[in-house]
Parts: sequence; C-alpha cells; structure tokens
Amino acid sequence: MSSTLSTIIVDDEPLARKGLAFRLEEHKDIDIIAQCGNGREAVEVIRSQKPDLMFLDIQMPGLTGFEVIEQIIAQGLELPIVVFVTAFDQYALKAFEVHAIDYLMKPADETRLAQALERIREHIRSKADSDHKNKLVKLVSDVTGNDQQAILAELEQHQTVSISQYSDVLPIKDGGELSRVPVNSIWWIDAAGDYMCVHTEDGTHILRKTMKQLEEALDPRIFIRSHRSTIVNKNYVQKFCSQLNGEYFLVMNNGKELKVSRSYKDKVKQAVTQ
Repeated sequence: MSSTLSTIIVDDEPLARKGLAFRLEEHKDIDIIAQCGNGREAVEVIRSQKPDLMFLDIQMPGLTGFEVIEQIIAQGLELPIVVFVTAFDQYALKAFEVHAIDYLMKPADETRLAQALERIREHIRSKADSDHKNKLVKLVSDVTGNDQQAILAELEQHQTVSISQYSDVLPIKDGGELSRVPVNSIWWIDAAGDYMCVHTEDGTHILRKTMKQLEEALDPRIFIRSHRSTIVNKNYVQKFCSQLNGEYFLVMNNGKELKVSRSYKDKVKQAVTQ
C-alpha cells in the first residue's frame, strides 16, 4: 500500500458523495478514484481498480452496505479498508464500534472525519490487515447469520465463499433492544394485525414485518405456510390431523394445535411427511 490511499465513496445520495469528497480533498494522502451511486457499481470498481479505502453507506437501494461486503468476500476480491457511513441509531452503532475500522454518522463533520482518517493511518502502520478482514467477516456473520469459521476457512483455501440466501438468525428490534433469535428455535409464526408473533421455546417475540417478507427470509424447506396467517417450522410438527367436518390441523411438539387451511392442506401434508 503506497503513501497515498486510493479511495472510493459509495453512497446513493449525490449530495452526500459530493460533501464527503469535498472534505476529503483537504487530506493530501487521500486520492479519490471513484464515486459510486450503488453497491453493484462499487463491487465492479473494487474488482477493476482495487482501492485501498472505501467509505461505504449502509442504507442503499439494491445492494446494502452489508451486502456489498458479502459480495466482495463471496467473489474473492481484495477487501479495502472500510469506513461505514451510517444514519443508524446508537444501538446499531455498537456493531460498528466492535467490528469496523471506524464509522461516520451522516453528515460527517471535518473533525470526526479527521479522527477517522488518523485511525486508518494508524491501522496501516500496524499492518493489521488480517485483523481487519477477520472483524469484517465477523460483522457479516453477525448480520447475515452465516457461520464465521466457514467463511474464513473458504477464504483461506481461496474458495468462493458460499453465502446462504437464508439467514440462521432473525433480528427482532424491541424498543432500544435488538434480539437475534436463532431461526432453528422458531416453532411457528402467526399474524396479529400489522405484527408477527414469533413463537419459540423461550417465549414469543413481536416483529413488524409482513408474512410475505418472512416467507422470503426463511428457508422454505423447513418453514411451511399452513394458513394465510401462519408459518410453521416442520421440525416441531408432531402430527398432521384431519377432522370429520373436513378441517385440518397440525399438532406441535408442545401440544399446540394450529389450523391448516384447505388451500395449503396438500402442500403441508407433503412437507411434514417427507
């Protein structure tokens, strides 16, 4: 890495990119080689130009900042030093404090930016690149639920990292707390108005998502739709039952009975008997 840091700015807001670039021009060891308006563009620039440093927005349409990191790792590209640029609240910032070289809150002021750049210079002097990679892998693992050791093992063997479409963890925010509920601990999910009730052995969590969003996030080989307002983890199903009146229901391992609508009956029966 030369004394000048080739740098890219990734943000879907043109004014945010322009403002950050203007402030970075005051630092002579920063060479801005590209400004990217979306995550896919950033991945291509990293592939072709191999920048030393990336200022990366988290909340972007298309690929989010986290997904940009995932793509870099999955494609075996050289990972630049990453400074996250975020509007996240104080609770979410704890993740960046632990895993990132640094982060900037929008809009970034000159003093805070100077502090971040000095921290980067110190990082380069300490030659802690492997530590940086490990921390970013940990961050991706925490956010996506993918196994950290599996990601590192594949990287060490120069393999393409396989990033699962389905997370092992369902993040649920409740006020100022963020709970990471293991997906395999979920028994069933049912709708309650605008909210979803996520039932586990340890209790019920309340989540503000749609049934469609949850169906897309959960592995359909394990989680099956049994009713327009219910998704069931088939690993916790004890019995599939029918009644004389033509209704159907599932008996869970804890004895709970869940109604199966006729439109889902055949699909549910096939899934729980496999």
